[in-house]
Amino acid sequence: MNKNIVCIGAGYIGGPTMAVIAKMNPDRKVVVVDINERRIAAWNSPDFRLPIYEPGLEDVVREVRGRNLFFTTDIESAVRECDIVFVGVNTPTKMFGRGAGRASDLQYWEASARNIKRLANGDKIIVEKSTLPVRTAAAMDAILNYGDSPYRFTVLSNPEFLAEGTAIRDLLKPDRVLIGGPQDEAGQKAVAELVDVYAGQGDAWVPRDKILTTNVWSAELTKLAANAMLAQRVSSINAIAGLCEATGADVDEVARVVGADSRIGNKFLKAGPGFGGSCFKKDVLNLVYLCESFGLHTEAEYWNGVIKMNDHQQERIVSRMFKAMFNTLANKKVAMFGFAFKADTGDTRETPAAYVAKLLNEEHVRLSITDPKALDNARLDLEGLDRIEYVEDPYVAAEDADAVLLMTDWKEYPKLDWARIYSSMRKPAMVFDTRNCLDQTALKRLGFNVLAVGK
Repeated sequence: MNKNIVCIGAGYIGGPTMAVIAKMNPDRKVVVVDINERRIAAWNSPDFRLPIYEPGLEDVVREVRGRNLFFTTDIESAVRECDIVFVGVNTPTKMFGRGAGRASDLQYWEASARNIKRLANGDKIIVEKSTLPVRTAAAMDAILNYGDSPYRFTVLSNPEFLAEGTAIRDLLKPDRVLIGGPQDEAGQKAVAELVDVYAGQGDAWVPRDKILTTNVWSAELTKLAANAMLAQRVSSINAIAGLCEATGADVDEVARVVGADSRIGNKFLKAGPGFGGSCFKKDVLNLVYLCESFGLHTEAEYWNGVIKMNDHQQERIVSRMFKAMFNTLANKKVAMFGFAFKADTGDTRETPAAYVAKLLNEEHVRLSITDPKALDNARLDLEGLDRIEYVEDPYVAAEDADAVLLMTDWKEYPKLDWARIYSSMRKPAMVFDTRNCLDQTALKRLGFNVLAVGK
């Protein structure tokens, strides 16, 4: 078996993961393949205008691209020359048929499996990198090993636990790496091969005691369970935030004390507009669907409540603005600072800002959206809505606005000249800091009416 690696899918999973694998395994050839020619052209662009933004990613790609990392649309050559095949294609929430709105859409994953079988020229280790429902590996194994193929395909599950905005740091120094494999001899041999990849050349990457191995089904379920529990924490602290506003408590103080409890910890106890991104909502809904499929209806209702709380938090933002702005938002201008679902990424999938923007649009608000990295995606997400402008300069976005609605905690925003912003706005001028990242006392001294989450 050769040491070459191919990843099918050049998106948020495949691109960063393979770049770091190439960096930490300079003795391996790593190929990233995708049918999207524009995406591959961006990965290969001479000026490194990569198709996704992730802090530190460009530096890694500059180091390894052309050395042992290659991007191509030639899937046939890539599969043939590599014996370890990662599958990192998109698995969005299914929006049709059985399981619509909850189950994962696996058509791209199945097409990849059939392509691998058609193109293979020898035994392959197939690594599930996309987020997939439990027991998907069994379906992949059935497709790949059905019939009289002379080759053997061993399917492993290697879910990613990356957080956008810190993906490169997470990859270079992960809390853990999870590999699930069949419990037979061939499966354990394949697991050992993948462990060697993550250990890196000369065992210089992930310490082997942090590379955890399980059976395939446990690995697949762990991904859904981890994201569901993190999403539950976001919804839980936002539920507490509403109670803080009603009682006069301060959610940051509550979270600080609760987070100091070693049994709980402080991660994801940050009140805000709710969770977004490609994983949390999709994975929680997938868990809801799985529970329902196995007749676990009470469990399904519990996890579905996490989604309901998340949606409620965004509706509550608009309701508070409505009340604070004299019970009417029609024809008022709101400058939305930030559209990405979190800072340090241009990703807008399931961003709370999109839902809030649509709710404001229903109230006939004139919306001016600004974001350092996500404006192009914002235009696509809100296509067809009127009364919206997209502005790169936050000072321009705030001119003549009745309110600034901060939706993403970009580090640039607290550093802005808020006196200048205040002077350019209509009065009374309001700031709604949904991330609690601004100096709210200073804003009040300038004359702003300030709203915050959980305060």
